[in-house]
Amino acid sequence: MAAVSGLIRVMEKAARKAGGKLRRDFGEVAHLQVSQKGPADFVSKADLRSERTLYDELRTARPGWGFVMEEAGVIEGDPDAPRWIIDPLDGTSNFLHGIPHFAISIAAQERTLDGKGWGDVVAGVIYNPITDETFWAEKSRGAWLHDGRLRVSGRRNLGEALIATGIPYGGHGDFGEWARIFGAIGPQVAGIRRFGAASLDLAWVAAGRFDGFWESDLADWDTAAGVLIVREAGGFVSDFRGRSSALHSKQVLAANDALHSRLHKLLAGSLK
Repeated sequence: MAAVSGLIRVMEKAARKAGGKLRRDFGEVAHLQVSQKGPADFVSKADLRSERTLYDELRTARPGWGFVMEEAGVIEGDPDAPRWIIDPLDGTSNFLHGIPHFAISIAAQERTLDGKGWGDVVAGVIYNPITDETFWAEKSRGAWLHDGRLRVSGRRNLGEALIATGIPYGGHGDFGEWARIFGAIGPQVAGIRRFGAASLDLAWVAAGRFDGFWESDLADWDTAAGVLIVREAGGFVSDFRGRSSALHSKQVLAANDALHSRLHKLLAGSLK
């Protein structure tokens, strides 16, 4: 069992406080006031309440840190301080339709050594308020579900692999690209799932529930915590060209080493 650091405790406390409010709102989802903020992209009062709770908790715990948030955008902190990358409700459409599959995602990102940019994500927490599961990781300290160590799936055969994805929808994503990738990967694997919350897809890859995951047209707050958790669970994460970076949002391919290589070959071949 890993000793939980003060940073993770701060992140989990904030996630659980916001998650408790989401659970209550989920029980009254039919009565929520919802405003449309873009094509097929909705924001609810619950979403905004969750973000405000996370901001208040994390600001109190780390006063000088900045924020990157889905609703409020970028809030600058001290020039030398790290920042939080937050998705207060990943799976908003699931939430608003009464589907109990959504999460809060929090990542901590450090500045580069020269202080002029942003470098590694050093800690991540993904909390599912419905199942009360906390997936977390710190750089070089492994990935965990509560106090149990996480490892990516050990499957090596694509024919046994269950792969997760995100499907383009109104106003988001490239249907043609996704169809080509699906056409290449689908016939080779045991199944493909689309559950509608990228942070949980990545957490489930880290837990070995999914054997791989691909999606494009995401945002940093969708993936910042999940990418770290997959890597700390022994997985590989890259973009569709096989390149690795501190953050992956526009393109994400995650799996264990053997399956990542095979999936990447299929995916890259479909896009030539």
